[in-house]
Amino acid sequence: MKVKNWMITEVITITSDKTVEEALQLMKLHSIRHLPVVENDKLIGLVTESSLRPYLFNDKLKLPLKEVMIINPIVIDPETSIDEAARLIYKYKIGGLPVVSQGKLVGIITVTDILEAFIELMGILKASSRLDVIPKGDNLDDVLEEIKKKGGKIISIGMDVNLNGEKVYFIRLEKMPLENLASSLETKGHKVIAFIE
Repeated sequence: MKVKNWMITEVITITSDKTVEEALQLMKLHSIRHLPVVENDKLIGLVTESSLRPYLFNDKLKLPLKEVMIINPIVIDPETSIDEAARLIYKYKIGGLPVVSQGKLVGIITVTDILEAFIELMGILKASSRLDVIPKGDNLDDVLEEIKKKGGKIISIGMDVNLNGEKVYFIRLEKMPLENLASSLETKGHKVIAFIE
């Protein structure tokens, strides 16, 4: 999944000659927390709700953004993966990333957009069933083949390692009854930890 498929393309922007007060009003009007500062579609800075907090006193509200904006903010390319965007947001403890292509601002992606992408990827909001299994001999292919034989359609697979060092696979499927499938997997020597229909 690429950033370009999840970013906001109709970005609200501001110019560097506008004031802190004008930026705050614009953010409030559009219910946003990140405001790219641009000149001729080129990103020159960024202001955020939190970066403007120190300027909320009356004598500082009239400061031009060029004096208070974040210069050289962390940006991302539209072709970058959502995983990398999430990693950057986590690493730098920020709420969003301007998306820049060939020097021009083309979008913005926020924590909310990334969360939406991961929810879609994991199929969490779809009606689904889940099977948690430790494959015999770590043979996930055998488990997946059995799911296919029983008519199961896989939405996503996650994996974790338990305290015994065994890989536990969390397999989300399109909604289906799982008791028969779980019994069949157990008969083949796989350990079904849980299933949720």
